[in-house]
Amino acid sequence: MASAYAVAVHDLLVHLGVPESAFTGGDITVHSPIDGGTIGAVHATPLAEVAPLIERAHRAHLAWRQIPGPRRGELVRLFGEELRAHKADLGRLVTLENGKILSEGLGEVQEMIDICDFAVGLSRQLHGLTIASERPGHAMRETWHPLGVVGVISAFNFPVAVWAWNSALALVCGDAVVWKPSEITPLTALACGALLAKAAQRFGDDYPTDLSVLLIGASALGEALVDHPQVPLISATGSTRMGRLVAPKVAARLGRTILELGGNNAGIVCPSADLDLAVRAIAFAAIGTAGQRCTTLRRVIVHESIAADLIGRLAAAYASIRVGNPLEAGTLVGPLIHGAAQEAMETALARAKADGGIVHGGERVMLPGSEGGCYVRPALVEMPAQTAVVAEETFAPILYAVTYRSLEEAIALQNAVPQGLSSSIFTNDLREAETFLSAAGSDCGIANVNIGPSGAEIGGAFGGEKDTGGGRESGSDAWKGYMRRATNTVNYSGALPLAQGVSFEL
Repeated sequence: MASAYAVAVHDLLVHLGVPESAFTGGDITVHSPIDGGTIGAVHATPLAEVAPLIERAHRAHLAWRQIPGPRRGELVRLFGEELRAHKADLGRLVTLENGKILSEGLGEVQEMIDICDFAVGLSRQLHGLTIASERPGHAMRETWHPLGVVGVISAFNFPVAVWAWNSALALVCGDAVVWKPSEITPLTALACGALLAKAAQRFGDDYPTDLSVLLIGASALGEALVDHPQVPLISATGSTRMGRLVAPKVAARLGRTILELGGNNAGIVCPSADLDLAVRAIAFAAIGTAGQRCTTLRRVIVHESIAADLIGRLAAAYASIRVGNPLEAGTLVGPLIHGAAQEAMETALARAKADGGIVHGGERVMLPGSEGGCYVRPALVEMPAQTAVVAEETFAPILYAVTYRSLEEAIALQNAVPQGLSSSIFTNDLREAETFLSAAGSDCGIANVNIGPSGAEIGGAFGGEKDTGGGRESGSDAWKGYMRRATNTVNYSGALPLAQGVSFEL
């Protein structure tokens, strides 16, 4: 059945520059989680075409690597301009296809704009080091060169931002990009491709054809991308299960990976915490994107002396949250992506109850006119201990609350899960904050103080440890993952001294 938003999606795609033939009459039906109805039918990329497309992207890379970095940055600057001009349309399309509330859809596009700005500046700073040589008349330095074709595999929950994190950096680093988006959210991928094409047209004749390639379809396409020897880097975002499949395949051909996988993120709330601030931060981190962020707050570890107060405040906040149509002002929680997500949430809550948990919320919400959507009230669960279900990541708005007595115990509870993406502590005690950030504290790739674990800015490297995969995307020096390093030694003397005092006289 056609969605009530099918016409709106059609008009947005056309305005964004996507030809109607690309999203109609295809073999992959796209549904809006808002009402469960059909909003498009895209054409799957034939599996036999993957290898030729990668070869074409490789040829594009060979030309692109010769373009100076600042000139490559100009392409990304123009792409950022297109995103600014079309932010409202693309952000709305994200909401229609993904289900996150409109302000979050617009925020995701802003994140794309931000990484473009970062990458443009980076295009003039792809620098190495000058290294002191032990040999007279010699100079050593480190240089960075384009890597090749970068394969990007992205998930439904951030259908455009994760691709932008990777592509903006890869393009200024001199790489080509082959993108396999989630088959659940292909329309936003088509829109991104159309906007990049607009930027390329403005860029000029030195833009190589097939510099950015899109693969639409099921997991077999991703497998072909992962296995291809002309793809030296795979950046994959998704579940830990997916990462365990990708990593050994790439390793078998000695390729590189950037893995951004699951998260089971915790927030520690200390006795000195500002509870008003903590409640607001916890609510956004646990409820935002309907609990479908990899950085969603899934566990709150609260000191026993303030547990009743904090949980009472959170329960009241949860009861007041408006669950509804993500396009409407005032809605804070939109739908889950599909029925399987709702079933996973129900199963996890049943297990928590069996473990002695007290559940606040979590029930199905029926929305008139959107009966085909999967709407749920976020769940707050008081747990007697950190049981097996708490240690698992359920991609839904469930927040488990457990208590602690000492900071050491709280940190141990936080770290006692397989994942290591993001973490936070709420405290006004400097010692507690610094202990949490120290080597003996959080074992996550992201550790925050007095702010939740989600909503990262692009300036910092994004990623985590353990089952989260160890990869880093976005800011800081994450760009180095998209390039190859060369160490150079230049002898500008007339002699040939050897390192380490070795003597070799002919």
